[in-house]
Parts: sequence; structure tokens; C-alpha cells
Amino acid sequence: MAHGSKKAVVTAIVANAVVTVLKFLTAFAGGSPSMMNEAVHSLMDTLNQGFLLRGLTEADRPADQHCAFGHVQKKYLWNLWSAIGLFSIGAGLGLAHAWHAWHNLNLANEAALVELFGIFFDPLGLALIVLGIAFLIEGYSFIVALKEFILAMRRDGLSNPFSYLLKSKDPTLIAVVLEDSVAMLGLAFAVSGIGLTALTGNALWDVGFSALIAVMLGGIAFYLGMVNMRFLADMRDKSAEAAFVRVVRRHTEVERYHDLRSIILDENNTVLIAEIELREEAIVPGLHALIDQHVEKMMQQIPAHRQALPEVKRYLDARAAVQGTLARTEQIIGELEVSLQKVAPQVTHITIEVKGITGDVIL
Repeated sequence: MAHGSKKAVVTAIVANAVVTVLKFLTAFAGGSPSMMNEAVHSLMDTLNQGFLLRGLTEADRPADQHCAFGHVQKKYLWNLWSAIGLFSIGAGLGLAHAWHAWHNLNLANEAALVELFGIFFDPLGLALIVLGIAFLIEGYSFIVALKEFILAMRRDGLSNPFSYLLKSKDPTLIAVVLEDSVAMLGLAFAVSGIGLTALTGNALWDVGFSALIAVMLGGIAFYLGMVNMRFLADMRDKSAEAAFVRVVRRHTEVERYHDLRSIILDENNTVLIAEIELREEAIVPGLHALIDQHVEKMMQQIPAHRQALPEVKRYLDARAAVQGTLARTEQIIGELEVSLQKVAPQVTHITIEVKGITGDVIL
């Protein structure tokens, strides 16, 4: 499991759950469209991050008879469902509430004091207090997610955060960072809408900024949906394939490769398959000693009175040739796998098939 992603997700769940309750209480007490849409926004964030956590938990399950490479891609399904489902619902509810608030602008009365927990508050003051508390709580969650994001970016050798948003192989961490970023922006929109309405007396400001918050939710749903669909569409790991090419070209006994393909399962697991041809002048001379070793080892298992029989000698030569060739090709494949995983540790499943030995037969 991506522990950095899990830490960011759990922190975000706790922070957003607390903020959601505060925002809904304030929205129902004061009637602000912006605050209501911020409450819906925080609710969708909380539910979404619950989906992300479920995805991380599912991805941590080992391989079994149903999932040969493990369950790692299930987190992309949970991410996709949360992005398209929850955020789309949140955007729809937010726009519907903004429309309803706009439709009833002429029916709005001048705000009176509101009661919360037996205490009377001015609606504007209550909203600003709650938004200030939300800023502190969600700001902490944002800092935790941003730190994990920067650590992951540096591990991948990149320095541009905006570029890494497009290149990262961890959409769970991307989702948390974007959600927390948009949450901070949503708070700014809510403060702007409520503040401008208080200054001008025109509730249209509050309605307009509430609609912007809903539109942001829709934008996040669209972007996160695209990010997760990339990994569910057999996305190739170009960096792993390039590393394999470099490893093959450095190996003295491999002539060429064919049919190189890869699939990213998640940010820590890539499947790579390829075919190779071995170089005759490099591999054949060394086989003689290996074949002789196999003949000698098998000869020790045969009774002395049968060792000189021609048919026994032919059988031992043939079997030793097969075993020696297989052992040498397996050794070469093992060398390629070890070299590849040193430079591309995300390649956890490797299948290399030897298609033949190149070179002209010279007698």
C-alpha cells in the first residue's frame, strides 16, 4: 500500500468530517447558499476520501486465484466511482441549490440573529467563524497531503508540481491534493460571496459564488475521472521499457529484442514482457563446459556396467545439451531481470522469452 497516500487520505477524512458538520449547522442556521454548497462540497470530499481509503485497502490484498497480479487496480475503480459519482452528484446538488436560491432572491428577508447551541449569532459573523475554523482544519489536511505529494515527486526525480500532476502514477494522492486545494479555494469563494453580500446587500453575490463552488466540483470529477481511466486502459510504462532496452543493449550475450510490452498495474507495480534472441558467438562456446558438467553428474547415477553403452552415451549427451542450454538461458534471463529491477524497481512482474540464437552455423 502507498503509505503516504493512506496518511493523506485518513487525515483528509477526519478533517472533512468535522468541517462538514460545522458547515451544515451554519448553512441551516444562516441560510447562505455559499455555505450550503461548501457543506455539500465537504460532504462529497469526506465520502470520496472514504472511497479512496477503501480502494487503498482493496489494493493491498495479495494475489489469489481470481486476481493473478493482485488487486492493485481496484483502487482505480474506487477512485473512478468516487470521482464520477460523488463529485458529479455534489456538483448537481450544488447547482440545483444555487438555482433555487437565485429563483427565490426576491423572497429573501433581511437576516436576523440565528440560534446555535443556545447562543445567538449574527449570520455573517457565524459564517465567518465557521469558515475560519474550516480554513485551519482543512489547511492542516492540505499541508499533510502536499508534503506527501512533494516527497513522491522528489522520489520520481521531478521538481515541477504542476507537471507532476499529469505524470504521477498515484492518482489517489493526486485526488487528495486536488480536493484539498479546491477545498481551500472553495473557502475563499464562500468568504467572498458572504462578504460581498453583507457589504452590498445584494444576495446575488452569495448565489454566484455558490454556483462557482458547484462548478469546481464538476471540474474535479471530470479531471479525476480522466486520470483514473488512464490506468484502467492498459497504460504502458515507457520508462520501464526504455530501461529494458538499455539493459539488453549492455548485455554481451543478447543480440536483439522483440515484442516489448508493459502494463502499469499501479504506481509500484508494472508488468513487462519481451522476447529476446541470444548471440551465438557469445553463448555457444561456454556451453561445452556446462554440458560436460551435466554429463559427468548424470554418469555418476548410472551403474558402471551400463556407462559404456552407446545408447546410454547418446541419451546423456542429448539430455545434458538440453539441460545446459536451459540453464544458460535461464541464467541470462535472471541477469536481465536483476539488472532491470535495479534501474526500474517498479517492474515487479517480468516475462522474458528466448526466441532463438542468432548467427550462421560454421563447421
